Amino acid sequence: MRDALRQAWTAFRRPGRIIALAAAGLVLVASGLLFVAGNRSSCDGPCPGMAVSADGGAVSDQFWFAHRDLGPEGSITVRLTAMTGTITYPPPDHDEIVAGLVPWAKTGIIVKDGTGQGSDYAALMMTGEHGVRMQYGYEHDIAGSAAEVPMEAPVWLRLTRSGDTITGFESVDGEHWETVGKAEVEGLPETVQVGLFATSPGDLTLREVALGGAIEEVRFTQAVGVFDHIALEGAADGAWRSDPVGEMNHTDWEKLHNASGAVEDGDVMTVSGTGDIGPGGVEGWATIDKVFLGMPLALIVLVVSAARFGALRAPSRRALGARAGVLGAMVFAIGLVATGTVVGAGLAILRGNGVPVEPIGALTIVRVVVGLAVVLALCAVFAFALGAVLRRRWAAVLAALALVALPYTVTAWPLLPDAAAQWLLRLTPAAGFAVKQTLVAYPQVTAHYAPSVGYFPLPGWAGLLVLCAFTAVAVWSAVERTERTVAV
Repeated sequence: MRDALRQAWTAFRRPGRIIALAAAGLVLVASGLLFVAGNRSSCDGPCPGMAVSADGGAVSDQFWFAHRDLGPEGSITVRLTAMTGTITYPPPDHDEIVAGLVPWAKTGIIVKDGTGQGSDYAALMMTGEHGVRMQYGYEHDIAGSAAEVPMEAPVWLRLTRSGDTITGFESVDGEHWETVGKAEVEGLPETVQVGLFATSPGDLTLREVALGGAIEEVRFTQAVGVFDHIALEGAADGAWRSDPVGEMNHTDWEKLHNASGAVEDGDVMTVSGTGDIGPGGVEGWATIDKVFLGMPLALIVLVVSAARFGALRAPSRRALGARAGVLGAMVFAIGLVATGTVVGAGLAILRGNGVPVEPIGALTIVRVVVGLAVVLALCAVFAFALGAVLRRRWAAVLAALALVALPYTVTAWPLLPDAAAQWLLRLTPAAGFAVKQTLVAYPQVTAHYAPSVGYFPLPGWAGLLVLCAFTAVAVWSAVERTERTVAV
């Protein structure tokens, strides 16, 4: 086997082939760093509204909050009599401001560990189109009995606190209560903030471009909740305090028409707000995917070189395996260095330019870097095996480009309809690139969950299995073809 590896290395180390693999790594690094170097903060000072939860994840945490102090035992009960909203300049004509609520507009009651963004919470709310919900810890969402229906009549809401346990109840008459859910919010201080809130995420629509691809367009919205029969137990005496969590009242709509805030009129409280409370708040953050702008070009150079190498006739199956092993090891090493360099340097440059970077842990970065190096090595071995099967360089190059580089390239940009792009990343070897995904899709968050913005249809492990299956079939076919040729 040592002799086979030595012979494989001798066959591999042609200057053109070494230069091609090095060029692929340099393209990946240079294009990524040039792109991030041109990204700079557009804010005067640190950009506002970048919330991070206690576990370090990026979240959305922006709403208007009318609040009081609440001790370790207590409750808040309210009747929500009306929920209205405003959507600015929706399609098709974008020429008017309309009354309406986006599906995940929210208004209700909340217990929160202070007024800082990212602090833990539990909330009970009415939504624009998903009925009563209890949400907590940014990721957890529990449907109430009125799920999936808009508000048509007053709704009573209640939250109780007993230490770290927050329980939500709803009622249609204020007399008979049903439990919506219970949350364990660990680490709450003795005194928390309790009160009324309103928030509303942007109105998201998709505009068709290119060959059916879509890019998102988001417009400002606002939600308004009207509350009465407000009752507090275990809360400190005194006036309500009214504060925004996150930035607010900067838009023309809020300045000239209806400012976000809380207005108290007797026993009626009206709260207006915009934003969202929930997981995955990556809007405004630079994601790790941004540093891989040059991946399509690097992949093209890589698979062309590997396919041409595979088209060279191997004298035996052992020689074929040795060549595939040498190629895979070389590509893995180059890919590891290139992806590690572009990720480490790229994220450092973005931070140095004042651009908020998606908060991800060191283990996630290692997973992305090592995973991509493995994927690039498998893609190279797959292209090599196609060359060994087809024997004609031009045919092997075209097949490798069509099965690997083309699907990845056309799905990395908003060129194809989302459904077509998703199927390409399920059914082709390009599925393996799901290992670089760091974004998570949540049903309670309205977003454009498409490959062109970093959402793969398969989890990383599943995408890697698809690529491994294609590579295994191609290698087996190459071995069979080599054995038949040797036998002849």
